Amino acid sequence: MNPQILQEVALRYFLEVARCGSVSLAAERLEVAPSAVSRQIARLERELGTLLFERRSRGMALNAAGELLAAHAKRAQQDVDRVTGDIMSLRGLRQGLVRVVCTEGFVHDLVPAAIAQFRKQYAGIRFTLDVCSQREVPVRVRDGAADIGITLSLTSHRDVRVELRMPAPVRAVVAADHPLASLQEVSLAQLMAYPLALPDADSTLRQLIDISCSRQQLLCEPVFSSRSVDALVAFAGAGGGVAFCGELAIRYRLRGKLVVAVPLRDREMNERHFEVQTLAGRVLPEAAKAFIASLRTQLQAEGGVID
Repeated sequence: MNPQILQEVALRYFLEVARCGSVSLAAERLEVAPSAVSRQIARLERELGTLLFERRSRGMALNAAGELLAAHAKRAQQDVDRVTGDIMSLRGLRQGLVRVVCTEGFVHDLVPAAIAQFRKQYAGIRFTLDVCSQREVPVRVRDGAADIGITLSLTSHRDVRVELRMPAPVRAVVAADHPLASLQEVSLAQLMAYPLALPDADSTLRQLIDISCSRQQLLCEPVFSSRSVDALVAFAGAGGGVAFCGELAIRYRLRGKLVVAVPLRDREMNERHFEVQTLAGRVLPEAAKAFIASLRTQLQAEGGVID
């Protein structure tokens, strides 16, 4: 075996296929041709003398050898990131890269604003921001695809450290002139009289609403559904009906009085938490640590109750 194979581009391609479960998706993320990814995987398997994936009809999954190699590759990449971060810290955070992944609800207001605020002090720090589902955020953090995950959570996750946590109850979002806008609190039962705008069925927020409605034997049928939080809130803001969202995701719209977020009294609607997640046991690069500290300060300044 040629030891240099473990330090080359083939390993980077291998990790991306492992994360995506697909050569075509990996190629899209790497911005190369699928044939180039396939060649590198074949080369890696040839050099190591073993197959690394189980080829399935719906993609590729790591076998035992692949799992071992993936664990090595992730540790190696984290070591490189840590050393790079340590070197950058000697320069006073003048350079560095922070990789952030978040759910769709935080990509429009919260995270970009937090990054912009941070870079006012540390202009040399670069960021990448990826968007994925709530379930996938801790997976990206565990896989080393992101330094920081920003999401909503109902449960704890294996191998994930929660750096920052605060309550994030679901609110009923309505236009400023909606009949419910002036109320201090509403229930899901009250909302059934109005047109509802809900996330798609595979959304954890939709599942939470469905569970609560099922418990109360409420018939919940949306007139409008979408994967986009932005679209749902815009629909409510235009007077179309009632949407559901946390205040953090729409804080700028709330300041502009475009919509109103009314608290819900239903138990399930008050059990979510906003979390900033990192990989347990990993020493974060200094730039990532500084960004988390900056985000904490920003949220506390706005009245957030942080654990």
